[in-house]
Amino acid sequence: MTKVVARIQDFLRLESAAGLILMLAAALAIVANNTVASHWYGAFLSTPVAVQLGALEIAKPLLLWINDGLMAVFFLLVGLEIKREILEGELSSFDKAVLPALAAIGGMAGPALIYVALNLSSPETLRGWAIPAATDIAFALGILALLGTRAPVALKILLLAIAIIDDLGAILIIALFYTEQLSLQALGLAGAGFAGLILLNRMGVKRIMPYILVGVFIWVCVLKSGVHATLAGVLTALAIPLAVRKESGQSPLHKLEHGLHPWVAYMILPVFAFANAGVDLRGVDLDALTGAVPLGIALGLFLGKQLGVFGLTYVAVKSGIARLPSGVSWLQVYGVACLTGVGFTMSLFIGSLAFSTAEALDQVRLGVLMGSVASGLLGFTVLRLASRAKDAQNLGSLPAGAV
Repeated sequence: MTKVVARIQDFLRLESAAGLILMLAAALAIVANNTVASHWYGAFLSTPVAVQLGALEIAKPLLLWINDGLMAVFFLLVGLEIKREILEGELSSFDKAVLPALAAIGGMAGPALIYVALNLSSPETLRGWAIPAATDIAFALGILALLGTRAPVALKILLLAIAIIDDLGAILIIALFYTEQLSLQALGLAGAGFAGLILLNRMGVKRIMPYILVGVFIWVCVLKSGVHATLAGVLTALAIPLAVRKESGQSPLHKLEHGLHPWVAYMILPVFAFANAGVDLRGVDLDALTGAVPLGIALGLFLGKQLGVFGLTYVAVKSGIARLPSGVSWLQVYGVACLTGVGFTMSLFIGSLAFSTAEALDQVRLGVLMGSVASGLLGFTVLRLASRAKDAQNLGSLPAGAV
């Protein structure tokens, strides 16, 4: 149990620092695309990159290599986290999982309903309904980290659990709703690769490299199949063994997760943010801010997340289905509900799957930026007030003369 808590604390420290770096990368992208550097910024992202092996060729602009390739590694890490949490972590029992699960369901449904309501008369923009349903773990925990020790660990774990279940929901949404025309041959080869991974697991193979090599094969097949290539990372993660290797005393899953964390936190996500957050603010006016797509995303993240997460949490606790973590107040839960509206990485990623034109993607970036910033500021403010209220309550409960 002590080791599990230590791993959670390490994860929280890493994700919190990563959130601050993500903010810097996003700010640099916005500056780059709104100054004299915009030409070089666009040229950099459109740089053609090709890999060829015999008759097999993969040729894409650099932006798509980032979104399809680097993000597959991010989804590999997400898959490892989900598997670990379900088997031995905060989602390993009904009592632990029910509150964050219900909160995450509300946090996905609320934003989607708001977006759909605002875009119901525009079938071509309805495809973006899932954009505000996502939560960015790194950004949200980064903001929570600004509170320091005033934010109890139980609150951070609650936010982490909600965000991980949210990621699982995002994975299912991408698989079900954001796939192109399918190639059954490529999909069949990907299925054969996944069967190979399961066989490696059943045979007791504990070395990581065979799983990675098969995972690369699956990535190529999924890329060619029409299903989004990042899902190959999730399939690979599901097969990585959690059993401990006798010679090292460490499981392959823990080893790979620990090894990937710094790369994802400090390189992959910042690179993705720099490549995708560069919204063009030149010419932005009131009409652009109140368009159905940016407004649907912004209100979905800001209002939908609050209503969905806090609303279902309140119902679950008051009905006796779940209970609040020890030492966590309702005001702190509301602050966390606000922070789940920081969608950023996942929202931008789903936006890149939902729309393809430059104009539509700028609208997505604008909506994500507005909703995430507003959610982050309100969440931080509420949690500061909650910590002060707790400090005052604790001070008032001290015996006379103890201060």
